[in-house]
Amino acid sequence: MLALLTAGVALAVAAGGAQDSPIPGSRFVCTALPPEAAGAGCPLPAMPMQGGTLSPEEELRAAVLQLRETVVQQKETLGAQREAIRELTGKLARCEGLAGGKARGSGATGKDTMGDLPRDPGHVVEQLSRSLQTLKDRLESLELQLHTNISNAGLPSDFREVLQRRLGELERQLLRKVAELEDEKSQLHNETSAHRQKTESTLNTLLQRVTELERGNSAFKSPDAFKVSLPLRTNYLYGKIKKTLPELYAFTICLWLRSSASPGIGTPFSYAVPGQANEIVLIEWGNNPIELLINDKVAQLPLFVSDGKWHHICITWTTRDGMWEAFQDGEKLGTGENLAPWHPIKPGGVLILGQEQDTVGGRFDATQAFVGELSQFNIWDRVLRAQEIINIANCSTNMPGNIIPWVDNNVDVFGGASKWPVETCEERLLDL
Repeated sequence: MLALLTAGVALAVAAGGAQDSPIPGSRFVCTALPPEAAGAGCPLPAMPMQGGTLSPEEELRAAVLQLRETVVQQKETLGAQREAIRELTGKLARCEGLAGGKARGSGATGKDTMGDLPRDPGHVVEQLSRSLQTLKDRLESLELQLHTNISNAGLPSDFREVLQRRLGELERQLLRKVAELEDEKSQLHNETSAHRQKTESTLNTLLQRVTELERGNSAFKSPDAFKVSLPLRTNYLYGKIKKTLPELYAFTICLWLRSSASPGIGTPFSYAVPGQANEIVLIEWGNNPIELLINDKVAQLPLFVSDGKWHHICITWTTRDGMWEAFQDGEKLGTGENLAPWHPIKPGGVLILGQEQDTVGGRFDATQAFVGELSQFNIWDRVLRAQEIINIANCSTNMPGNIIPWVDNNVDVFGGASKWPVETCEERLLDL
């Protein structure tokens, strides 16, 4: 009977073990348990006490009950072990999944090392970032370095293709930018060359025109229908009257002028002789009024001509008591006396238009230069009557000076000053 029960228990244990047998292909980690742990999980049946007072039937009944309790405990233990086995199997499957398919797909036999982990992708990306930054500075050096990094790192083929495509795009962008810069440089060079040629052509034309005017080859409408242009305040632009003055005991000097220079129009004309640079000078210097100098003596004239319009100016003088008169546009604005009385004007000097002479014919001062235009500069050896001056200013009569007439072949220009055709009275009407 006891043998029969023991065999039944063995069959039940074998059946439970068959149900919980591991799935083929699964792996388990077996760990040795200490004896006390084994005793706690698998209790041994109690041995009957020797020399007991129980009858054989009672002993058999007690053994059956104990065996039944043992079977129940074994079932509970096997159920707990099955749950532990399932949990361990799940954990093992997750570990193998993380290991990758290299060991499973290779069909290798022997001990499973769970495969090699891949290289750190963050490290690979950092290397590529540094390589791309270097590429912007030196493309050729970067390509060599990048080729070395790719061959050593063993990057996936698709990632390498993407990288090469991006590098090619960057190279094309750089080449397009270089081409655009080259085009801009070429256009700028062409524009500069065209501007330079245009400027040189204009300058050559002006120089040719000035040369013609200086040589007196220009054909004006009439010999006196021209003006002298002095556009800059320098010490080298001026005009020169070829004729000189005889000894004078009286004179009248008339001229048309237009100037907008400030402060002061400068020196419209000056006459110097050896030993006296200020024999006759008309000057407006700085904020001072217009002054007439004769033999270095000064008279201030009430004339105002710095408005950019044409004005007709006449000055008369005589040695008798040094009497002088000043006319502007035919109107007498001032008169005086005691200006170098009884001093005859010395002959043989140099008459300059647009500059004040410190020596005969030279040592000009740019701050005293006239800036503007002059025309109809005439000198008479007498004091003209007021009506004659009005007629000249109104363009109702043409009366050239008997000592210095305004004619083309009597005026030379220098230093960039030029002669241009002009009808003074017609231009004056445009100013009104």
